[in-house]
Order: sequence, then C-alpha cells, then structure tokens
Amino acid sequence: MCDNGAYLTYNGDYCSKASCTKIRSVLNGITVCVCLLVMLTRDSHADIRPAQDARNNTVASAEKIVQYVRDRFQVPDAVSVTAEPVRQSQFGAFVQTTVTTNDGKQKRANEVFLTKDGRCFVMGNVFALHEGSTAEIMRCIREAAKLPSKTQLKIGAFEKMPYPQFLKAIITASDGKSTQSAEVFIPKDRQTGIVGLGLPFREDFVQALIKKKNVPSQGPSNAPVTIVECADLQCPMCARLHEFIEKQILPKYGDKVRVVSKEFLIPGHDWSPMAAVANECTYQINPKSFTPYQSLILSNQNAINASNARELLLGFAADAGVDRSALAACLDLRLSLAQVNASREEGKNLRVHATPTSFINGRTIIGLPSEAAYFKAVDDALRIAANQPKAKSATP
Repeated sequence: MCDNGAYLTYNGDYCSKASCTKIRSVLNGITVCVCLLVMLTRDSHADIRPAQDARNNTVASAEKIVQYVRDRFQVPDAVSVTAEPVRQSQFGAFVQTTVTTNDGKQKRANEVFLTKDGRCFVMGNVFALHEGSTAEIMRCIREAAKLPSKTQLKIGAFEKMPYPQFLKAIITASDGKSTQSAEVFIPKDRQTGIVGLGLPFREDFVQALIKKKNVPSQGPSNAPVTIVECADLQCPMCARLHEFIEKQILPKYGDKVRVVSKEFLIPGHDWSPMAAVANECTYQINPKSFTPYQSLILSNQNAINASNARELLLGFAADAGVDRSALAACLDLRLSLAQVNASREEGKNLRVHATPTSFINGRTIIGLPSEAAYFKAVDDALRIAANQPKAKSATP
C-alpha cells in the first residue's frame, strides 16, 4: 500500500512512501499535554450510562468500535483490542469510550469519541471551550502543551467540511528551526476543540460521501454490495488488489457486487498522475474500455517509467478498445484532470491516507489484509444487506 503520510498505523501489507503523524516535533507536546487537559477537566466518575441515539439504540457497540479500530489502523490479529461500552461525555457533542490495545508487551488505553449520531470518530486531543474564539483555542493549546513563548502558533480560518457537525482549520507551530501543522476541529456550537483525527464512522455516512453515479464501475447499480476501490496506478499493492477483485471477487459474487473505481494519487509517484488522466480519459471516450485499460496499466507497472509513460499509455489503447487519437488528444490536453482531482478530493474527505483503500458498503479496508479477510468483509456486507428492511416502492 502506498502511504500519503497521514498518521501512523501498524505494519500492513502495502507499499509505503513514508509513515508519519500530523503532530510531531514542535507539536508533539500538544499530543501529550492536551490529553492531560482532557483528563484533568473530565468530571470525576461522570455519568457513564450507555449513550443512546434518538432511536433508543446505542450509538455503537463495543464490537463495532473494535472492528473499526482494527480496520482503520490495521491492527494485527495478534494484538488484543477491547472497547468499553459507549458512555456519555462531558463534551456535549460527543459520547466516548476507552479503547485498549495489548500486544503482550505493552498495554495502551486511548480515549475515543463519537458524535452522538455516530457519523464521526475522533481520536486525539479534546478540550472544552467557553467562547469558542480563535484566540481561546490558541491559548488553550499553548497552555496545555506548555509551549515556550518563542514558539509561534497560527490558526487558519475555520471552514465547512463534509462532516456537517464540524468546522476545520489548520494550526501551524514554528520554533524557528522547523514548522509542523495539524488539523483542528470544532463542532458548530464551538464548545469543544479537537487536535487529532476526525474520521467518518457510520457506514451509511461513509457511503453518502462517495459519488457513485457516472463514475467508472463494474456490476449492477442495485447490487447489494458496493466496493469502492481508491487506488494509485503506480502502487504495486493496488495492482494486486485489482487482480484479486477481477479474478476472484467478481467471479465468485457475480451480480451481488458492484465495484467503483476511484483515482487517489500518492505524492512522489512520477508517472501515475499521467496514467490517472489517461485512465479517466478512457472512461470519457468509451466507458466499457475503462476496466481493460486500467488492468493493462496495473499489470505493466514494471515496464512504465516517467520517460516512456505517454508512449506506453497510448500503446495500451488498441488492446483496450480505445481510439488512440482520441486518447492522445484527451491526455495531452488533460481533459480528465478535473475528474482525477475530484476523485482525490473525495478520498481526502473520506480520510483516505494510503492506497489501496476499499470501502465495502461503507466499511473501510486498507490494503489487502488477506484474501480470507476480504472475502469475509464482503460476506458480512451481504449478510447485513440481506437483513435490511427493503425500501417501499413509491406510489405511482
């Protein structure tokens, strides 16, 4: 899997450009100290009744949270993961739980927060606000992290994001030698500040963030399971997953599965940006040729380089059933660049940080953990879909 450098995970089966966190060096103190602030400001033995949503169901079961943590952070089966029942939080927009991991050598407990509707998962540093002003947020972070006066902090403007409860800004810290940045989130009531990870949690919310119409896909649009595959065409693990889906998933499940393809470029790859444009050009020219063309690129990764990419990409046209002249014109004018960029922006909203990342009916699978695990994820999605009440047909 190719890593976009969003946050640390356990070792997984992927090709990695780099592994890093958003909060390091200058901001490292924020990670520790704001956590302490949460502990110090939390009501002692606060109300720990299981939090419930409007339908009188728990926001998320401990089992669901454990599965999400394993999926999102690629936690190996050998590492034990447990979660306490979800409870009310002193932070009004959230409920929370304690997730504990144990690899046999070290036991770690982390506070995890969920929005009350279950849409979003927050892991990081959460602190209470009174005014909710930018100045207060800056002061809270500086005091909590005990940053020296010479460290300069700047926060950009808070902007809307696809997660309807939140606004997002970028905080930058500089000590004169290095500069680090991190995301800061606040709910719209501006009563809570968050420095850390904000991730989509509830599967139907994840699916709502994904465009599925007029995009490259295979399989019927009404299939009970949709697999959305975010890939970089220069990523070897993406080639492996694509082959697995083509040769094993689709033959096994047939019309029960639809596969949607998304471009997600990883920085540092020298020829995949051109390949992504060519790939999307193929879809514009002849949608039926998209998958054969994509397969040709992925199966010939070792032969492609920055110098010969254009020649080879045009050379694949005939075998895929695409008019070479039309492809050349589209590629040279980069007529599909908007689609490539939109696909990547969509992936960023989904918090994709590495390729390949799959969303199986909204469940996140990073890389190819194992063929058996991938089959099980599809089987689980089919089982859940079969148990969902069918929508009533509209009255004519």
